[in-house]
Amino acid sequence: MSHFSRNLLGSVVLAGAAFMAQSSSAWAQDANRGPLRVGTESSYAPFEFTQDGKLVGFDIDLAEAVAQELGYEIEWVQMPFDGLIPAMLTSQVDMAVASFTVTEERAKRVNFSAPYYRSGITFVVRSSDATKYQAGADALKGQQLCAQLGSVSAMKAETLSPGKVTTFNDAYAGYLELKQGGCEAMVNDRPVNQYFMKTSKGAEGLVELTQVLDAEDMAMVIPKSNEELLAQVNQALESLKAKGIYDELYTKWFGEAPADNK
Repeated sequence: MSHFSRNLLGSVVLAGAAFMAQSSSAWAQDANRGPLRVGTESSYAPFEFTQDGKLVGFDIDLAEAVAQELGYEIEWVQMPFDGLIPAMLTSQVDMAVASFTVTEERAKRVNFSAPYYRSGITFVVRSSDATKYQAGADALKGQQLCAQLGSVSAMKAETLSPGKVTTFNDAYAGYLELKQGGCEAMVNDRPVNQYFMKTSKGAEGLVELTQVLDAEDMAMVIPKSNEELLAQVNQALESLKAKGIYDELYTKWFGEAPADNK
């Protein structure tokens, strides 16, 4: 998805009255505020992915740290990325953490926490085409592109090549499609592209172009009906930064300290 660099809202329209009815979610009903149900999509390394059967990643660690700071336990709920916001708006989950890019369109329907990461979009191409597409976006205009379904990267790809973007629920499927010649570039968040290139055997024969586009903020997503939870999450994020825990998690997953302590 920016998962940093993610991502567009699912195509769900809720009537105002129906939306307000959802304010009586399990979160609101539970006086003890027991397990916080958090939605995510686990194919966006290094932010959220499955390793040895366990959900891991920067977003996962950060959300767990936020919950611990507030005295809650998390019940993770995994689903396709484009279903996360609709699931939250219908009270299937209390919030969503999946590398959501802050956009004006999303902000009309949900609340964003304070930003915790700034991402940018890059292109991965076949090594044999590195010279052909070294100019990046300008050279790839009008070409067949791959991206993750529901992501801001997919939106960017569509502006470059209207009607010529193939999207996938799983980012890895996009890289595979690229290797097999089904598209000319995989458009994705820079950290996701970089992690794939460094850690995956599937990266053989591929290269990331140097151009970085559209640096944007990522944040956690919370229903507009739960201002209390929004305030708590923001308080916890601020506390984690003050304690140095945020910097530790950032360095763990990205190999360097955050430049601006986002």
